[in-house]
Amino acid sequence: MLGMIKNSLFGNVENWPWEVLSKGGKEELTYEERACEGGKFATVEVTDKPLDEALKEAMPKILKYVGGLNDKGAGMGMTSPISFAVFPHEDGTLEKKIKVWFRIPNQFQADTPIPNDKSIGLEERESMTVYSTLFSGYAKEADYVSKAAQLRSVLEGTANYQTDFYFCAGYDPPMKPYGRRNEAIPMLFDLILLFCLALKRIMQFGSLKAWNN
Repeated sequence: MLGMIKNSLFGNVENWPWEVLSKGGKEELTYEERACEGGKFATVEVTDKPLDEALKEAMPKILKYVGGLNDKGAGMGMTSPISFAVFPHEDGTLEKKIKVWFRIPNQFQADTPIPNDKSIGLEERESMTVYSTLFSGYAKEADYVSKAAQLRSVLEGTANYQTDFYFCAGYDPPMKPYGRRNEAIPMLFDLILLFCLALKRIMQFGSLKAWNN
């Protein structure tokens, strides 16, 4: 099992498909507008913990599932980036709840292995359009909050986007010391109605409905 997990982590990494629609920026911050492909995702929800602690709980579950802890015993390989939804308060600080999204590799989209861990869900996510800014380093909660605030400032007056949650994304395994990539990703506001309905209906955003009510 350890060997399968190792192969999944260090083998070929499949990129989450997206198309860059436009680019922009102001001063030292640049961003891209992207159309991201949908598909089937493995998901893990964690509540009542700060972001950094929640990720430490959620990520090993995803990696074990990808590494072979599933009904087929399949080592599926990694996709990049792994994203997670966070929910900001009005002051920009984050609520103690996250949902991690791992896009199932294309080879397993049609016939997806079932997780042995019942806390891992399998959900469909529709395609979406986002604004994304890239930064490096071992990102912590404060880094994502800071970059999201900077990106909102750059977009202010020029774009509409969703404010009740946003996605963060990490591209690299924790053992990679240099050249690390992270992102903070608000959703386009013009998709808010359609996409929120999709979240509640199709993706069952774990109680996203309850969280928002």
